[in-house]
Parts: sequence; C-alpha cells; structure tokens
Amino acid sequence: MATNEAPEGANGNGNAQQPTLNVLAQYVKDLSFESPGAPNSLRGRDKAPGININVNVNANPMTDKQFDVNLTLSAKAAFDKDVLFNVELVYGGVFRIDGFPQEHMLPLLFIECPRLLFPFARQIIAEATRNGGFPPLMLDPIDFAQMFQQKIAEEQAASKVKVS
Repeated sequence: MATNEAPEGANGNGNAQQPTLNVLAQYVKDLSFESPGAPNSLRGRDKAPGININVNVNANPMTDKQFDVNLTLSAKAAFDKDVLFNVELVYGGVFRIDGFPQEHMLPLLFIECPRLLFPFARQIIAEATRNGGFPPLMLDPIDFAQMFQQKIAEEQAASKVKVS
C-alpha cells in the first residue's frame, strides 16, 4: 500500500528512498530441444510418458546494485527406455536492486527474481515442446521460497558435516 506520508526519519522533502527491484533486461542465454527418436517418438500413446523436471537458480553481481539472475529449467520425457524429448533452457534477467537491507538480498535474488522470470521461461518451454511436435509442456508453478529454504538447509547441513 503506497502512502504519501514521509517515513520516520525522512527530511520531509519526499526524498526518502523507497526500496526498488527493477527488471532491466530479460534474455534467453541457452535453449536446446532434442527429439532423438523423431518421427517415431511423435506417435500417439495410450499412456503418458514420464517427465523429469529440474530447476536451478544462480545469481551473480554485475555492479553493486545490478545482478544477473539465471533460471535453468530442464525437462526430459521418456517412454519406457526411449527418450521422447529433452529440453533445456537458461533464461536470464538483469535486475537493479536498491535500498533493501543486506539480509533481504539473498531472498530477493533467489525467490523474487526467479518468480518474475518464471512465466516467460515457462512459455518458452511450452513453445519449444509444441514446435517439436509434442503437446506443449506447461510447467506447474514453482515455489521458489521452498527451494531457497531447502538450499539453505542443505548448505547448513553440509557445513555441520565438514566441521565434525
């Protein structure tokens, strides 16, 4: 909720800096689609193929306020031992993050930024599979907060093992 009231400690001139998160650019860094068994892999089946989906997020500083965040999505569809398709996408965004406390930076980079990128990456995956002759693969929404918490827990567990 936006208000016109100056935050406590502001000089009254309206110059108090509000925290900002801006998307400066979005881009496809890498896109690969393979259908090694085509055209045989395109025939109809009475049972759905197994689909294995992997998600990863990386963030790198470009300047003190600009960050390159990469969302990596890969999906492999197989029926029995035959690979129907394999699609991999690295979708990136350049974000300007300013005015947030340091303790908020990791959640912003690994939760909010990929959350903003995901709908675009999802559409690219759907179009790639459709253009490959398959029904579009519509990825389910991803809980980036849960992914982030799991990654932090794994890193803490790994550091405890190293100390022991």
